Amino acid sequence: MIRTGKLPQETVVVMDSHTMGQHIHRMAREIVEDNPDIGSLVILGILRRGRPLADRFARLIGEMTGQTPRVGSLATTLYRDDYRTGLGTAKQRGDTHFDFSIDGVTVLLVDDVLAAGRTIRAAMDEVMDYGRPRRIQLACLVDRGGRELPIQPEYFGWCVATRANEWVSVRLSEMDGEDVVLLERYNAEEGA
Repeated sequence: MIRTGKLPQETVVVMDSHTMGQHIHRMAREIVEDNPDIGSLVILGILRRGRPLADRFARLIGEMTGQTPRVGSLATTLYRDDYRTGLGTAKQRGDTHFDFSIDGVTVLLVDDVLAAGRTIRAAMDEVMDYGRPRRIQLACLVDRGGRELPIQPEYFGWCVATRANEWVSVRLSEMDGEDVVLLERYNAEEGA
């Protein structure tokens, strides 16, 4: 679904601040359990809301292990297939930035919402242009379904099956002043 700028017909809170915090903490714990060598883990947050989540994971992992992973940002816009083929319009939402090598390390990609999988595919393409990681993992706060590519997260907070007229909106205190995940329902004729 493409949001039209109109207000949703209905908004449902999927995760409040407390629940979101619990899921992020659980995901960080799972990341630590799956990565015994935290020194070889780097985290790349997909802009925009993946970066603040990446920073939260790094902080929690540091608190749990005494070793905080390095964090960077990925701006996948130029790697998206809809942008390159002229099927969509895209706004550049920041720049890719990290000041460490990704060769031979585990790269944890972080995004707020996973849907079709095209953003994650673009992120993997971009990562591979910068080096050859040992492996790539994926953490997404919300998996809303609707996959168009065979991409699955190793770590996720919540699965929400959505319809064509529904949109998942993640709000983070770092950017939006509050932590909440909303399911927004629009009139069906306003969608796709």
